[in-house]
Amino acid sequence: MNEMYVLWIFTGLSLVISFAVHRGKTIQALRIALKRLLNILPPFLVMMLLVSAVLYFATDEIIAHYLGNENKYFAVLIASIIGAITFLPGFIAFPLAGLLLSKGVMYMVLAAFTTTCMMVGVVTYPIETAYMGTRATIMRNSLAFLIALIISVAVGILYGELP
Repeated sequence: MNEMYVLWIFTGLSLVISFAVHRGKTIQALRIALKRLLNILPPFLVMMLLVSAVLYFATDEIIAHYLGNENKYFAVLIASIIGAITFLPGFIAFPLAGLLLSKGVMYMVLAAFTTTCMMVGVVTYPIETAYMGTRATIMRNSLAFLIALIISVAVGILYGELP
């Protein structure tokens, strides 16, 4: 049986049990969940449209040229910079990495992209400096970028992409 069906059945049964035990709390929780879904839906749809547009215009040749196997280190650097600049949540970054993998992008390049996408915040820099200060923000982002590169090299070694 498909794992998603199991999750849907488990979720449905849990909701029915919750509704039977605490009807008021369950309705309140469903309202909160719906409100949060409606809050996250517009940015999610915009991200999906942007990713779809980029993947539509970025042909396999372009992706292979910049993120392909010819110059591994250049591809890691490009993927790291793109990941650091973009702000993609995990639920978008990882499926995008799966699409790029199907187009022949190496694991170490995908590791660089997804890790910097999650850990480095060029877009969130102004907010971060307001809460943590400029020095702490620069230090955190620099260390996160360095760690992402180290992770990328480790993934390259583990998957046999590097000697």
